[in-house]
Amino acid sequence: MSERHERLGVVKQLIKNNRIDNQDTLLEMLKAEGHNVTQATLSRDLKILKVSKVSDGWTGYYYSMPDDDFHSESEKSYIQDVRRGIISIEFSGTIGVIKTRPGHASSVCFALDVLALPEILGTIAGDDTIFIILREGNTKEDLLESFKTRIPEIKE
Repeated sequence: MSERHERLGVVKQLIKNNRIDNQDTLLEMLKAEGHNVTQATLSRDLKILKVSKVSDGWTGYYYSMPDDDFHSESEKSYIQDVRRGIISIEFSGTIGVIKTRPGHASSVCFALDVLALPEILGTIAGDDTIFIILREGNTKEDLLESFKTRIPEIKE
């Protein structure tokens, strides 16, 4: 299991089992669990996990995991489009080429855009090919880790 994948699991558990009201507190708790990360990395992790802040009605806000820990119904549909369509993924630097089944590139591309994986800057679809551009500072390994978290059946 990769360090990022393991850390995401720890973040989930910390948020589920504790009332955490800010990133500094969460960073300290992660550090105590052996995960020393930056605030920027934690922010990306929270976005990947779809963590939100909710009001307790009295004293303020705290972090909360989505009600459905896995995916909302609409998100499940998009994930299914990605699973069904992708044949392969290859990279050259920050540019990726995703091969899909004929006619599936548009729906897979749209699904990736809706899922808003933080590593992806943009996508362009043809009939059976998608070009993806990674955000600066992200690697193919970062994207594949997001896939493992959000769309576990996708492999390089």
